[in-house]
Amino acid sequence: MNLPFPKRVAILYSDAKREYFPTQQLYLSEAEVEGRARLISQVMSKMGIATALFPGDDELTENLKKFRPDFVLNLVDSVRGDESLAATISATLELLHIPYTGAGLIGQAINANKFLTKNLIEQWGITTPKYQLVKSLSDPIDPNLDYPIISKLNEAHGSIEIDENAVSTDKKHLQKRINFLIKTYHQPVLLEEFIVGREVSAVVLQGLDTRLYAAEKIFGSAYQSQFKVVSFNTKWVEGSAESLSIDYQKYELPASVKKQLATAFEILRMDDYARFDLRVDQSGRHYVIDCNVNPAIGPKECDTTVTNILNLYGITFTDMLKRLIDNTVFDISQNHNHSSPLGQNS
Repeated sequence: MNLPFPKRVAILYSDAKREYFPTQQLYLSEAEVEGRARLISQVMSKMGIATALFPGDDELTENLKKFRPDFVLNLVDSVRGDESLAATISATLELLHIPYTGAGLIGQAINANKFLTKNLIEQWGITTPKYQLVKSLSDPIDPNLDYPIISKLNEAHGSIEIDENAVSTDKKHLQKRINFLIKTYHQPVLLEEFIVGREVSAVVLQGLDTRLYAAEKIFGSAYQSQFKVVSFNTKWVEGSAESLSIDYQKYELPASVKKQLATAFEILRMDDYARFDLRVDQSGRHYVIDCNVNPAIGPKECDTTVTNILNLYGITFTDMLKRLIDNTVFDISQNHNHSSPLGQNS
């Protein structure tokens, strides 16, 4: 089938202003998106596509009406510093009848809440560590949770405040950690039994031939503790000891785990591409610890997890862009939208 190749693409990025965010960490994790968007624009220009970059702010609707893109590459992770509002970008694009990449309104809304995400996949029999949502400083810690326990912000991705200190081996340390996160970020905290072992990430590329690519993260000398976690420095601090000390190697997921991830992709209403993070214990059991719609993508110099994994399989960022374009153009030809159940275009 010969489908029309888009000539005009709008690339949307997070409108990150320092005053929107309670900490520098959260700000940096969002501010970097504009730089990635510019690098992606350069790649698209080489593909013969005219691009325009717009922040996801109050002027977005008017900017899109003026530019009239064939479709949108949506990189917006937060609106006014709030990840839960990222779904309003998808809603705006739906109202304007503009096709776009990545998850739709429902998928983004689910993904903005880690507790909801874990609850949904657990209901479908997908293996995930035991967990608890702590909504206030007075909430008791569930005695059924076994240490070590990792504590995460429930409504923020990007390894915010994740380092070796994120893993607690006793109640006193965990309570201190909970107090810090709630007082600093004013949002619930997700507690999760920490799985000591290996960490694996899997990238899903959807389409007529949906494929899954997995890699194990190899932690180098900068990770001295037994609690090897992908820290904030690993992801966002270029040249840090952690970022220079992590590598990737191909990993073959068991068929049963591949089936679980395919189910998760569907029930979480993911679209086009996604990333799953897993921990593997000493017995070889795989636990899904994070699910990411619209994970960070970009050319090789951006050093994103998605790009690093795909490169292991000989897939360049240009190849990935072509895949996203083909998916979007196919959806247009079939009158599909992101609010339709997954499976119509896979």
